[in-house]
Amino acid sequence: MVQFNLLPDVKVAYLKAKRSKRLLLTIAVSASAACLGITSLLFVGVQMGQKQHINNLTRDIKAEVSKIQSIEDLNKILTIQNQLATLPELHENKPLLSRLFIYIGQTTPSSVTISKLDIDMAASTMIVSGSADSISTVNTYSDTLKFATYNTDSVKDTPAFQNVTTTLTRDQGAAAFNITVSFDPIIFSGTEKVTLVVPSIVTTRSETEKPKALFDILDTGGDQ
Repeated sequence: MVQFNLLPDVKVAYLKAKRSKRLLLTIAVSASAACLGITSLLFVGVQMGQKQHINNLTRDIKAEVSKIQSIEDLNKILTIQNQLATLPELHENKPLLSRLFIYIGQTTPSSVTISKLDIDMAASTMIVSGSADSISTVNTYSDTLKFATYNTDSVKDTPAFQNVTTTLTRDQGAAAFNITVSFDPIIFSGTEKVTLVVPSIVTTRSETEKPKALFDILDTGGDQ
């Protein structure tokens, strides 16, 4: 059987274009419908699923908070834990008062006897009371404190004592005194290695092989 194509070429091209148009339109509509469907699913997931998830988490958090708050003496437990956490820092920053006797031995002339010593760590002040063989010795003691310096790994030749004031009274040829002095808190710091440098004004206790007793009565007062 012989078939003849009676449609002109223009008509054939038109029909092909029309079919292509319908195909593209169908694909575009299908893609748009798919995107709309995906968008709808995401919207529903956010509006319902996420809200439900957040509500579940909130409920769980409230339940855990209530469980924790129901613990007996919770505030006391937390207070103790906080205090325990600060102990290492407090221990590290506590003043090393054992250095006090070393400093006294380095700065006190051999002919001076201390009867009372008051130290206030909060105010960084110290009051030394005692007696000496002469007023000159007391003045030398005062000057020794004024010119004493200290060295650490980070600072050099820093004054150890400041605001040195001396009150003198005579006592049967000897001299009684009260010396008030401010000290740099660093010299008692547990985090610093401190070396006290004392001027060579007079022989001190630390340089004498057999000194007489340094203290008549040791009375340490104030905040330690």
